[in-house]
Amino acid sequence: MSLVVGIDVGTQSVKLIAYDAVSRQVVATHGQALELIAGDDGSREQKAEWWIDAIRTCFAKLDSTLRARVVAIGVSGQQHGFVPVDAKGKVLAPAKLWCDTSTQRECDEIMAAAGGAQHCVAFAGNPILAGYTASKLPWTRKHRPDVYRQLASIMLPHDYVNFWLTGERWMEYGDASGTGWLDVRTRRWSSQMLAATDPDRDLAACLPPLVEANASFRIAPAIADELGLPRNVCVSTGGGDNMMAAIGTGNVVSGVLSVSLGTSGTLFAYADHPVVDNDAGWAAFCSSTGGWLPLICTMNCTVATETVARAFGFSTRDGDTVMANTAPGAAGLVMLPFFNGERTPDLPFARGSLHGMDLGNFTRGNAYRAAMEGATYALRNGYDAWLKAGLQCNAIRLTGGGSHSAAWRQMVADIFELPVEVPMQAEGAAFGAALQALWAYRCANQEDADLAAIAHDHVLIDPSLSARPNTQAVAAYRHHYRQFLSHLENTQSFYANHKTERVV
Repeated sequence: MSLVVGIDVGTQSVKLIAYDAVSRQVVATHGQALELIAGDDGSREQKAEWWIDAIRTCFAKLDSTLRARVVAIGVSGQQHGFVPVDAKGKVLAPAKLWCDTSTQRECDEIMAAAGGAQHCVAFAGNPILAGYTASKLPWTRKHRPDVYRQLASIMLPHDYVNFWLTGERWMEYGDASGTGWLDVRTRRWSSQMLAATDPDRDLAACLPPLVEANASFRIAPAIADELGLPRNVCVSTGGGDNMMAAIGTGNVVSGVLSVSLGTSGTLFAYADHPVVDNDAGWAAFCSSTGGWLPLICTMNCTVATETVARAFGFSTRDGDTVMANTAPGAAGLVMLPFFNGERTPDLPFARGSLHGMDLGNFTRGNAYRAAMEGATYALRNGYDAWLKAGLQCNAIRLTGGGSHSAAWRQMVADIFELPVEVPMQAEGAAFGAALQALWAYRCANQEDADLAAIAHDHVLIDPSLSARPNTQAVAAYRHHYRQFLSHLENTQSFYANHKTERVV
């Protein structure tokens, strides 16, 4: 009658699910909203204590009889964040997040010090893009020198939560590959990229030891008592939210394309070897399963639909109804949804734009559809790079808040020209963290522990939410997608002249 718990520390909220692996049922789900500190310079930060308080709240909501049954916990965290911690384990400043674009100058400086973007790819498999952890270090050195002097440990968001739970410091390869410092080919820190970040300091000494994906650690007794958990609970390595969503959508073998429609949009697919692009068309990450996870991230997904809904005074819950009488192409409206700047393509200073407005088509339904289409086209543009490289997928596993929309599920099927499946557990990252915890628990107890088998047995598909490409819509979207790419090309040319200053 044991339970495993998955915790997802996201940008907007912390989510907790308790899963019974015997009955294959999520027995409880709880969440707690988070604040965001947003600056005009593109900074996006949160206080690490907010995550801990939210986790405490979620466990307090979990019935005490369920807490007593917990045997393992897995933690998913937003990637690329930087939590500066001193030698005593104290957090020194707010955590800079994945969506923070205030460090673009530092990205350019690191890549220049390394010899250019292609040298970065040669050294570690990835360039240093806006939001990656590496750029946050020189930014901190410049803007928070006292913090930088006291810095003893560089932690990612999920690393810090693990540290709070166990008192132990570690990092796993999946989330580590999002720092910009890990050579994904060798799974070792790149001395060249660390030196390019700070030639005067040994940053490797600040990085926690790397551990294997199926490792686990015992919860600290004081934290177990505080949360009302047994003292023998094990905490798995956890990982970045995309890595955990891969597990939670069953993407632990080749052939499946996971698409997450959240605040950011992501595409990822499992690989059993490093998948590095010399032109950096995608992120060459490791997985949190012992493999690799080539990944494409756009920084604006549900951000676009939520922004339009707010501007027109309705809720995204009613979005499908609002756009019910619209058609593919939004009557000529095309949105480039770069409200937060953009990572793929690399346009950190870009802003959202709406094209093709006339007296007849500028309605709330068309504007909302254009936002949804723009976010999906941006993801398809990333996927095109994979197609050119010869990577093929035969089905999409859809997750994230956008997957709740029937219209968006069908749109993804039509634009990608692939069948769409939706796992029954909508919270892919939290569920993936729970399944990784189950895997680690079985490994620790010398039980049969094959992750692919675990995913096969526990990631169930909801047939009522599946979508198949519609022939007429596919043909229409091919035309409208070309229009999107044309506007994108013009935008890339415009912002190419604004690499070092923000456009307002």
